[in-house]
Order: sequence, then C-alpha cells, then structure tokens
Amino acid sequence: MSREIDVQVRSGWGWLCLDIALFILVIACPIAGIVTIANSRVAPASAVAMLIAAPFLLLAAILIAPGFFMLQPNEACVLLLFGRYIGSVKSEGFHWTNPFYSKRKISLRLHNLNGEKIKVNDKAGNPIEIAAVIVWKVENTFAACFEVNDYMDYVMIQSESALRHLASAYPYDSWEGEGTVTLRGSIDEVSKALEQELEQRLQKAGVRVLEARLSHLAYAPEIAEAMLKRQQASAIIAARQKIVEGAVGMVRMALDLLRQENVVELDDERKASMVSNLLVVLCGETNAQPVVNAGTLYH
Repeated sequence: MSREIDVQVRSGWGWLCLDIALFILVIACPIAGIVTIANSRVAPASAVAMLIAAPFLLLAAILIAPGFFMLQPNEACVLLLFGRYIGSVKSEGFHWTNPFYSKRKISLRLHNLNGEKIKVNDKAGNPIEIAAVIVWKVENTFAACFEVNDYMDYVMIQSESALRHLASAYPYDSWEGEGTVTLRGSIDEVSKALEQELEQRLQKAGVRVLEARLSHLAYAPEIAEAMLKRQQASAIIAARQKIVEGAVGMVRMALDLLRQENVVELDDERKASMVSNLLVVLCGETNAQPVVNAGTLYH
C-alpha cells in the first residue's frame, strides 16, 4: 500500500534572519574592504579576505533562499530529493528545509464534486438521467502524487464510472410491490452503496470519500411520459385494491353486527343481494342513487 511519511522541518524564521544577515554582509564586506584598502598604502589581509568572502557569502545566501516555504491550515507539502520521496509536511506555518528538495503542495481540504447528469440504463433497461454530489478529501499525499497521474482527474472519471455501475445495478422504481431496493425509493441504501464503491475505487489515489448523494434522478425524456402513465396506472390500481379491501371489511362487519344484534334473519340469497348493493355503494366513484323498495325483499 502507499507509504506516506510524515516529516518535521525547521522553523523558517531563524533561517530567514540568517539569510538577511548574509545578504547584508554581501553588501557590507566589499564596501568595508574597498574603504580599508583606499585608506592604506598596502592592502591589509583583512580587506582582501572580505573581498574574497563576499562571493561565497552571496552564494550561501542564494542557496538558503529556496528552502523557505509556507503552509496554510489543511495543506501539505510533498518533499522530493532528485526524484526520491523524502516525506510529507502537514504542519502549518513558515518553514525551511533542504534547499535542494523539490516541493509540491497538496490541499487537504474538503472537495465537492457536483457531477454532471449522465444518461444510463437502469437494471430493468429503462434509460434514466442520474447525477451525484460527492464530498471527498486527500488523506494520503504519497498516493495522490505518485500512485495516479492526476488525482483530480482520477476522482472525476472514477466517480462517473461508479455512478454508472450503481445505476445499472438497481431499478428506477419497483412495479412488483414493496421490499425491492430502487433508486427512487431507497435513497439511503443507494447512497450508502455508492459511497462504499467510491471508497474502494478512490483509496488507490489516497482519497477518502466522506459522503455521496444522488443530486438528480429522472427518466430520460423519450420515455418520461410513458413511465408517468404507468406510475399513474399503478397508483390507481393500488388505490382500488385498498378500496375493495376496505369495502369487503365493512360488508363483513355489517353482516356480523346484523347477526349478533338479531336485527333480521337473512338467507344466502338476501345476503348476496346485500353484499352486492353495499359493494356498489362503497366501491363506486359516484354517489349511489337509492331506490326505495315499497314491496318485499323479493319484489
């Protein structure tokens, strides 16, 4: 697995003071040497030493300068020495390190990936439009830099691939009844499955997925109208089933109460007639028009 190394580097403030002092000496030494030689007939050794030391002081000051770098909160710096990985610095502040190290900064802050709508077929083969919002962050700087070519591009491509795979693994909606995990009716289960798949795919790049949610879900425009009619028909059938179940229960309750209270004795034919009339009244879409029977129950 990826081998990230946390390293501690020196504070940059002391080295900054040293570097400034070296630049001051680079200017002061030649001036002091020239003034000393001008005031003496013979060049003193100290003046010559100051003139000789100036280029070396300048070289030292120039070499120290590239070692400075600054990190903000939730920011890391990957250090390399001639292509060899040295470690990663994650502490904020002003730092100094080996000036020959090459440095690459990486943000450790949270990222929001608002994916574009993509068209894909669900498990039932219906074309749908789907999109997701993914919250992620870099957790392993070594993997983000060296396990993949471009971790930002890797996250975008793998996120789209995982979303396509998820959409093809579940139906958009269930027409067989409850108990089936669907994209529309099981948001929490689907989001959890998407998050787990993204975690498996993106851990190779040192990326941790914190949250994944569907931001858009709809049938493709070419079948949206047909599917709407199908949903309406299913809703009507389900409502009718509830009405019939309720009507049958009410008829049963009415017959039981009539028998318990000894209101009237009904034979099978009259029971059938009563059940038919009650079902028509209870299941009809319009209000029933009562007909008063002035004769007997049979006429």
